[in-house]
Amino acid sequence: MLHLHLKEQIEGELDAVVELHQDALLVHLPNGVSAELRFLDEAQYSFNWRWGDAELRIDTAPLHPELATFPNHLHGVDGQVLADPVSMPGQTPWENANRLLKLLQQNPLLDAEPA
Repeated sequence: MLHLHLKEQIEGELDAVVELHQDALLVHLPNGVSAELRFLDEAQYSFNWRWGDAELRIDTAPLHPELATFPNHLHGVDGQVLADPVSMPGQTPWENANRLLKLLQQNPLLDAEPA
C-alpha cells in the first residue's frame, strides 16, 4: 500500500511517469533521470537513480558510522560514500521522495562533494 500511495502522490505533484512494481517504484523524469524508490518504512529505504552513464544511490544500510548523516548515505558517481544531502530517516516516505525527485529534476548528480 505504501508504494501505491506514493505513486499517486508523485503523479499528482510532479511531471513524471511512475511504474509500480512489487516492492518498488520506478520514476522517469523529463530530464532523463530514472529512479528506483524502495521503502520498508520511514527509516529504511533505498533510492537508486541513473542519468546517462552516471549511477547514484542513497540508502540507510548502517555501514558508515563516520558520516554525519549515519545511517543514511550517498553512493556518489565515482563510488565514493558521502553524507546524504537529501533524505532524513524518520520523515515520511513522501517527504523524502518528493525532496529527492525535485532535486533530481534540477541537479541529477546532486553535485556531491566528499564528506
